[in-house]
Amino acid sequence: MSAVEARLAELGLSLPQVVPPLAAYQPAVRSGPYVYTAGQLPMVDGKLPVTGKVGAEVTPEEAKELARTCALNALAAVKSVTGDLDRIARVVKVVGFVASASDFTGQPGVLNGASELLGEVLGDKGVHARSAVGVAVLPLDAPVEVEIQVELTEA
Repeated sequence: MSAVEARLAELGLSLPQVVPPLAAYQPAVRSGPYVYTAGQLPMVDGKLPVTGKVGAEVTPEEAKELARTCALNALAAVKSVTGDLDRIARVVKVVGFVASASDFTGQPGVLNGASELLGEVLGDKGVHARSAVGVAVLPLDAPVEVEIQVELTEA
């Protein structure tokens, strides 16, 4: 078990199976020392636990937890191309999308769920730049979607 996966276990979490693509793309690709994930939905056991807009059908607190799930799914996607999460030198960038009610402006707070999870799991390596974007709708009516870019250590 890698140190990162041991840390997940300490937090009471485990790495899920990679979420299969919903269309014509890969969950993650490697280019040089970087891994880029596709947008990860908060899928749990192949299903979205909740759907709808944040600020309407979904509370900001629920959405923040869903963003944590997205980040966990993104780590699974990274492992699928690296084989070992201990190869992560740092998380470079996180981009998050929040399906938002027209008057909802708390996207940064929602995306803190993903950012905080990466920090809890990776420590200083999890500190990153980030964009939090409000959108009208996401695939499958998901409330949140997160993608990450990580830099790898030399093999």
